[in-house]
Formats: sequence, structure tokens, C-alpha cells
Amino acid sequence: MPTANRLVILDRDGVINRDSDQYVTSLEEFLPYPSAIEAMARLSRSGWTVAVATNQSGIARGYYDAATLAAMHRRLNALVEAAGGEIAHIAVCPHGPDDGCDCRKPLPGLLHQIRDALGLPSLQGAWMVGDSLRDLQAGETLGCHSVLVRTGKGEHTLAKGEGLDNARVFDDLAGFVDWLLAAQ
Repeated sequence: MPTANRLVILDRDGVINRDSDQYVTSLEEFLPYPSAIEAMARLSRSGWTVAVATNQSGIARGYYDAATLAAMHRRLNALVEAAGGEIAHIAVCPHGPDDGCDCRKPLPGLLHQIRDALGLPSLQGAWMVGDSLRDLQAGETLGCHSVLVRTGKGEHTLAKGEGLDNARVFDDLAGFVDWLLAAQ
């Protein structure tokens, strides 16, 4: 059974795959970082539970549909499995910024979904890895450790410098995983 202190929650765009200001709208545009796929598999093989929490407002905006998103996530799962790992759960917010949902980060609804799907009493002590402040804020609300990666929008987030007092910063997901596995 998973435990929060052996759980890593990842944002998707900019952490696992290349991000785009025009959104990742097709399977062809979904380009995972090879080092991120291997890092996720290494975590899983080392006994960590890996989950993904991703805002996907492109669905609400009509840029792509739920079937396209599902195809991207099937590919992601297949790549991680081929590398010997597993993604325990992918939580998605399909809503736009004005939809009034409780799942769009920085709100913690996606993380609540992960907690419930994994049967955890809390996420206290889990790791939240993102490239934007809203990713980290969602995790910190529930007691997660914060990790900012420089990939995606990470450099821009770091340059702003706001709200990062509790965050560890790494060049990319692989750098964080190297550190985490060495620290166990």
C-alpha cells in the first residue's frame, strides 16, 4: 500500500513533457522528456509511488478533446511501463480558469483526487514537483514538500522568485530523482 512519505506527485506539462504557450493539443505535440520518463521509472522501481496532477484547460477552451488527452496519457503510461515503472494515478482538471471548480491548481482538488484514489489518509510528507508556483501552492496546502524544476516554465517561475521559500530547485525531474534516491 502506498504511503504519503513515498509518494511523488508530478505536474505534467513542463515537468514530464515539453510545454507550449499554445497548449499541447495533439498526440504529435505530446513530447515527453526522455530523462523524465526514465526518472519516473526509476522512482517506481525504487518503491516510490508516482502520480500526476495536471491542469488541462485546453479541453474547456476547445483546443482538444478528452479522447486526445486520453491518448496522450496512454502513451505516457506505455513509455513509463516500457522503462520498468508505473504511474499509480493521473488526475486531470479539464476546466477553464473561470469555471469555479475546486480542482484547478493552485486549488488542491487534484491532489485530493490522488489521495483518495490511492487510499491515503493525507498527503503530508509527499513531494509535489512542478514548473509553476501554482503547482507548488497546491501541494503546500496539503503538507507536501515543494520541488521546482527549471524545465517548462520553471526558469520564468524562478526569475519571479515569489512564493519559493520552501521549494527545492533542480534543473529537471531527473536531477530531483537523482537527489531523492541518493538521500534515502
